[in-house]
Amino acid sequence: MARAEREPDRLNTPGRRKRSILPRPRWDTDTFGAFAEGFARFMGTARFLAWMTVIIICWVLWNVPFGPTRPQFDEYPFIFLTLVLSLQASYAAPLILLAQNRQESRDRVAIERDREQAAQSRADMDYLAREIAGLRMSVGELATRDYVRSELRNELRSILADLADLDDEDRERDRDRDRDRDRDRDRDRERERNG
Repeated sequence: MARAEREPDRLNTPGRRKRSILPRPRWDTDTFGAFAEGFARFMGTARFLAWMTVIIICWVLWNVPFGPTRPQFDEYPFIFLTLVLSLQASYAAPLILLAQNRQESRDRVAIERDREQAAQSRADMDYLAREIAGLRMSVGELATRDYVRSELRNELRSILADLADLDDEDRERDRDRDRDRDRDRDRDRERERNG
């Protein structure tokens, strides 16, 4: 009954692992990746190439049949040297690929960060451009200094003209008042004389 309820295994889903008697080693991927990057970085140096060249030359010179007699461990076709170089290449290639993959991941993250920063910078520039355009339109509607000065001059002239008119009216009023006072005095004198 339990098997009938369980969903049948599909080919696109990984199978369940059976527990083994031996414990599975757990590797820290960052440590191993750092080792791979260091190894790839070392293999790309001139020092590595120089030491590799020195070792191969010494290997070949030791194993050639010329010179004094000595024990030769890898005679002329140098099969053991070929095996060692193949072994070194078979380990170096995956480590170099792992280092390249890690670098590609870092580059992808950096590119995404740069893209986001560029988008934010573009949005900021668009905002500032709109603000500057708005300020230009506002400044275009503002009165210029020369216009304000001419308006103030015109207003000052009209105020001075009004003051001059008021002064003229006050003088006329004062004259009329003085005349009226003089007439009143003259009447009072005549009344006193007639009186």
